[in-house]
Amino acid sequence: MPRMLDVSDDVRAEIGDAEADRLLAGENAPGTYDCTSCRTPGDSEQERTSTVLFIGDETAVLAFAHSTCLPSQVVQVSEEQLQGAVRSITGDGGAPAAAPSPAAPSAPQQAVLGVTSGLVLISGELHPALVVEPTGPVARPGATGGFDEFLTLLVEQGFTPTAQVAEVPPVLHGWSVLLAAGQLHAVLQPGAGGAGQVAWWQAHQPLQVTDGWRAAANKTNSVLVLAAPSGTIGRQPREDLLRDALDKAAANGLLVGATMPLAGT
Repeated sequence: MPRMLDVSDDVRAEIGDAEADRLLAGENAPGTYDCTSCRTPGDSEQERTSTVLFIGDETAVLAFAHSTCLPSQVVQVSEEQLQGAVRSITGDGGAPAAAPSPAAPSAPQQAVLGVTSGLVLISGELHPALVVEPTGPVARPGATGGFDEFLTLLVEQGFTPTAQVAEVPPVLHGWSVLLAAGQLHAVLQPGAGGAGQVAWWQAHQPLQVTDGWRAAANKTNSVLVLAAPSGTIGRQPREDLLRDALDKAAANGLLVGATMPLAGT
């Protein structure tokens, strides 16, 4: 059965037209998979799915991701990182499974920001929140040490360390959350040299939010943006589980936050 797969030109160039056509025809693609970005199940027969090709020095692994999480692309990683991913692959009925994102991408820009929306209860009131978690460590531009400096970089941008999710974080001036026609489009930050706002994070395609989330955002005219390092929160299926993960991250000193004005409706 044909799959709802996206195969980019870069991926097709690497795997060849014949293999790409077999994937699209459903011959070599799994029906179900674990998304290489958010780690939750996907179904290439029911939803748009991206092919993501991880290439090491000697090995290549074809993984799958929700199209809403990642576009189809080729990602260069070290052979050691790729071998670690290969060891963690588990088959499902003999079908190839999605490889997890490498623990340390070879270049900082290879990490992709995953964003989850949810309502967070603070002092008896529900607040709309976006939880941001990269798919891999984020290093300082030009750094070669391999350290994850995601939170440090955000604090330098004005985010506040959050020891517990018990109060609304301070407003981060110059930033905003763009909502248009009831869909989430981007998180905007100040441009260089006062050149207006630019996208810090932008959805590959507009993301749906719940009616409750949108109503809460319109009520407060603001959104809480909470961020944690890769592997801290995960994609939680329920808001109570998301809150538990946030509380644990905060208790471990792995959460920063900011309140941003809502742009749009």
